Amino acid sequence: MNQIARTERATSKRRAFSWVWRFAVLAIILGLLATILIRATVMDVFHIESNSMESMLNPGQSIAVDRRAYAESAPQRGDVIVFDGRGSFLPYAKASFADDLLNAFSLTGSNNKYVKRVIGVGGDTIECCSADGRLLVNGEPIDEPYIFAGDAPSEQKFSVAVPENRLWVMGDHRSTSKDSRALLGASGGGMISIDRVTGKATQVVWPLDQRSEIE
Repeated sequence: MNQIARTERATSKRRAFSWVWRFAVLAIILGLLATILIRATVMDVFHIESNSMESMLNPGQSIAVDRRAYAESAPQRGDVIVFDGRGSFLPYAKASFADDLLNAFSLTGSNNKYVKRVIGVGGDTIECCSADGRLLVNGEPIDEPYIFAGDAPSEQKFSVAVPENRLWVMGDHRSTSKDSRALLGASGGGMISIDRVTGKATQVVWPLDQRSEIE
């Protein structure tokens, strides 16, 4: 009887362990799916790797990206956005439907994504520069308090008309930023399509002691 009892207890333990293991695996899978869904539809995270947006954003930081920000409206001048650079910053990169699907669910790396500030929207004319060195938007000089200390609004002279559903973007650290100015002669003219925008950058979330709102 003792042997039978021990066998039954051992079987019971194996069954219990099996159920715990299955539950743990299921919980992990559901957690991953929930994370992917949230990043694809609500809030994504983007890691800063360059200094083109200093001093607002610095290498090594991670930022929250609101994917719902432009569900009912288009990006506005001054917004800091994260976008897929294919067709603009990566003018000759080709993407398949599978690539777009993976990108939509944040299952690809950040090599094709960029963070910049919107300077011009569809219908705007952007020029460098006014007599006092400021950018002109539709003929009016604009103030840019976010520009990196010591930088000029742009050392490169240009005048561009932004097509509808496109955006002219620039980094805050103008002297180091490779942005729409660097791609004027390329396919798309360095202006990104609105449908390539991932979302609006809202705050620095990492490191914790550097948490701040993005303006």
